[in-house]
Amino acid sequence: MLSQTPLISPIGQPFIIVPKVDSSNNYAIARVQSGEAEHGTVYFALEQNAGKGQRGKSWISLPNENVIMSAIIRPDSLLIDQQFQLSVAVALSCYDFFKTFALEDYTKIKWPNDLYWQDRKAGGILIESVVSSLESGVQLSTADYRLQTGWRWAVVGIGININQTEFEEFSTRAVSLRQITGKKWDVVELAKELCTCLETRYQRLIAGDANNQLIEYNSNLYKRNETVRLKKANAVFETTIVSVNRQGKLITRDVVEREFDWGEVEFIG
Repeated sequence: MLSQTPLISPIGQPFIIVPKVDSSNNYAIARVQSGEAEHGTVYFALEQNAGKGQRGKSWISLPNENVIMSAIIRPDSLLIDQQFQLSVAVALSCYDFFKTFALEDYTKIKWPNDLYWQDRKAGGILIESVVSSLESGVQLSTADYRLQTGWRWAVVGIGININQTEFEEFSTRAVSLRQITGKKWDVVELAKELCTCLETRYQRLIAGDANNQLIEYNSNLYKRNETVRLKKANAVFETTIVSVNRQGKLITRDVVEREFDWGEVEFIG
């Protein structure tokens, strides 16, 4: 009897609603660590009170008002050096999702993977990876080495402002879909639509479409070809955003061309 290849669930199946979490990523990572993880599982939090953002910032969501979720991905078809390619695919899926309901021309991706509408933050992404390590002295074939020293899991955390209209910390810098459209939305249904966008972009990535997705990412890059103020350490300087390269570095130009790793600089103003 011929064995059959196990079917891999699309992202969003199963879709599990969790009433309250400190962080949807913490919750999902705990499922990975306990062996409960399955590719495609999405944990949607109705309330999050200690969400994790970039640069150690918190992401607090009011109950039942936003899309707060973490998707578990088993990136068997990707190499560990393709982590930024996954980040690009996820950022584009959020862009695809948000522009459907907001005004497309104003929706942008802020490097490395924040979602912006005009000059205000509409959402953020935090991808945390689980990587296996090889025990000392163990000899493996090339295929086994890739498997056992590779990228085992990616937990994709996404927070997008949907119905929230008051933002304590970032009141002048945040925006929600309700503020843009004047409509109140069903956050669970929107989260499921976002899952569809994620699955579409992920399938394109594993099919080898990373180069085209990076082109799309740069086409929708926040402040591209504009002069911005960046801060590195204690120095603030002006430079023009050019693009993001395959390694995920921000390329800018002023008197010379520069490149910056994530976390090396931050936007000012």
